[in-house]
Amino acid sequence: MAIEKEKGEWIWMNEKFIKWREAKIHILSHVIHYGSSVFEGIRVYKTKNGPAVFRLNEHMDRLFNSARIYRMEIPYSKEKIRKVCIQTVKKNNFEECYIRPIVYRGYGEPGVDPRGCPVDVSIVVWNWGKYLGPEALEKGVDVMVSSWRRMAPDTFPAMAKSGGNYLNSQLIKMEALEYGFTEGLALDVYGFVSEGSGENIFLIKNKKLYTPSRGSSILPGVTRDAVITIAREFGYPVREEQIPREFLYIADEIFFTGSAAEITPIRSVDKVIVGEGKKGPITAQLQEQLLGITKGEIEDTHDWLTFACRE
Repeated sequence: MAIEKEKGEWIWMNEKFIKWREAKIHILSHVIHYGSSVFEGIRVYKTKNGPAVFRLNEHMDRLFNSARIYRMEIPYSKEKIRKVCIQTVKKNNFEECYIRPIVYRGYGEPGVDPRGCPVDVSIVVWNWGKYLGPEALEKGVDVMVSSWRRMAPDTFPAMAKSGGNYLNSQLIKMEALEYGFTEGLALDVYGFVSEGSGENIFLIKNKKLYTPSRGSSILPGVTRDAVITIAREFGYPVREEQIPREFLYIADEIFFTGSAAEITPIRSVDKVIVGEGKKGPITAQLQEQLLGITKGEIEDTHDWLTFACRE
């Protein structure tokens, strides 16, 4: 496995640090059969002041919100999980890495009703490079509009970052790769632009930013929120609204956002070149600002960084 090369030595599971290969769950755990998990993906950046966790508090808020939506009572406080995330980074001696806290239904009752199953918590760290490829941040990626739609209202809660939701994401991703694209882009049930398999999306037209609203079955991205903040500070209007598919083909610039994807330019959609077919000037400006903050090269005026060595 590729992840074996980048893995941490220790995984935190229910109050204990376990060796990577010894971290196991029972085959009858509810999560395996019914997808009953919620999780987060959090970047840790190498800076001159030590490892810096990007927007740790906001990720903790979303983790607990996801669990609340699925009626999962996390057996630890938000502050406890926050501290253990930092402890796990330090114990594995990572200068930069990716943190995956996951809350899941464990071994208990075998049926669909999850209430007889314990709620377990694990925290894993590994060194994850550029999610959409080593050159993606500079050269951009080619995407296709997927034949798979995002979930309709009152089916699956899009605002929860849950394991079960990512079955839909897998179909979108695999379809795109089969057709020779780097990523797929899903529409919502009404045919409006939603998001990628694991990323939010922004379109730029006439120096205005457009991004789907929460009503388009998106996950409220932590990086998405940071980009909205940065864009408005630069004076760019940002509109959260329904976006028709055809807007993708006439936008000046398009980019993905996400904890894994960071800010990744989109070079083409359905083989229609976006703008000049390279990273646009506004995308470059936003990317430079965001990555500058995360790497400690630009002042963090929003307190987005948590330095692991200080806690």
